[in-house]
Amino acid sequence: MPTHCPLMALDDLRPFSPDDAGELEFLLFRQDGVISSRQARRFLSDKAIRHRLVSGRWRAAHRGIYLTTTGPVSIHQRRWIAVLAAGRGRLAPLAGLSALAVLGLRGHPDRPIRVLISIDRKDTDPPPGVRVHRTRHLPPQDVHWAGQPPCTMPGRSVIDAAQWARTDEEAVIIVAAAVQQRLVGAADLVPVLERGWRLRRRAVIEAAVADATGGAHSGYEIDFARLCRRAGLPEPSRQVVRVDATGRRRYRDVYFDPWRVHVEIDGGQHMEVRAWYADMRQHNELAIAGERLLRFPGFAVRLRPDEVIAQVRAALIAAGWRP
Repeated sequence: MPTHCPLMALDDLRPFSPDDAGELEFLLFRQDGVISSRQARRFLSDKAIRHRLVSGRWRAAHRGIYLTTTGPVSIHQRRWIAVLAAGRGRLAPLAGLSALAVLGLRGHPDRPIRVLISIDRKDTDPPPGVRVHRTRHLPPQDVHWAGQPPCTMPGRSVIDAAQWARTDEEAVIIVAAAVQQRLVGAADLVPVLERGWRLRRRAVIEAAVADATGGAHSGYEIDFARLCRRAGLPEPSRQVVRVDATGRRRYRDVYFDPWRVHVEIDGGQHMEVRAWYADMRQHNELAIAGERLLRFPGFAVRLRPDEVIAQVRAALIAAGWRP
């Protein structure tokens, strides 16, 4: 896979021809009317470019980046401006949530627009609202150069978005959303993590990937049992079999039997619509039977243990337990 588009590498000045007109028109169509001065000089002389700017046919979007359309600048055009400006006229891929927005992730705004460049490239003047990230690790398999605009591949995009998130909780939510919306799976995420490159909040991201792809459920139950022991709570039973109203066998993650308090630790599979409704139905059945059910996302057991234990303690005391 090429490391950058051939159109970006040419800087020659030659007479404008009908063939050039077709290529220029296609380039502008592909880039939603955004073009860099480096690209424009492949087809036009400096005088011809200046004429287009002075006449108002083109307008400057950023230093060395032109808009060839009128009217408000769309978010798609802003992404192209970011991709071209951060790369100094060559392509620099969208990354993190900005790449995921192009790839189809819903519900996560991509502001600021994020692009990724190699550590040896410089960018001292990105457009407003654009964040430039540098990396020592950007192998060809991590970039979809034919994207519109070019962006990092789904697995790399999710991992970067998680490490750039404001909080650990936000990082976990991004991983879970990408898996839930079928943008990525374990086959996309695990190889990125296994490369051994320096990664912010690696432990949190690895746990989130394992949870969202179905590999961390029992680990959360073990961690929960440890929390109970440290807090002086009763020892719960794990994976208790119960029979629901329809006669089906159900497994409860954690059960404090004498006080009829259930604790469910939800992994990524609980975010699916069908699983979500099934969980609600089971919750209702327990409430009808006079039992208590507490539910926590898996990441809360590790990231917010004090909150989890406080609520479990309150439920046990309300059910009659005395420390």
